[in-house]
Amino acid sequence: MKNAEKTNQIAVFKALADPVRLEIVEYLKQTNHEVTCGEVGKAIDISKTSGSYHFKLLQEAGLINARKEAREKYVSLNQKTFNKYVTNFYKNI
Repeated sequence: MKNAEKTNQIAVFKALADPVRLEIVEYLKQTNHEVTCGEVGKAIDISKTSGSYHFKLLQEAGLINARKEAREKYVSLNQKTFNKYVTNFYKNI
């Protein structure tokens, strides 16, 4: 495995090792469509500051897709990353 790929894999597992980020991933899987960060934050009861931090780490690991529209940030799961690094994990959450 190349160094860059190994670094990506480590980032994925570090991101998934946190209970809050895992809860975000579970919520996004249940919704199965793009939602605002605010909606996710309300659903799992985290502050905007905390949410921003966790969404940033999930995005850096490639686990979520994010786009900004006006003042809203929309997120969805990036199944390609799950399929590449943690194949059966996605099915079991």
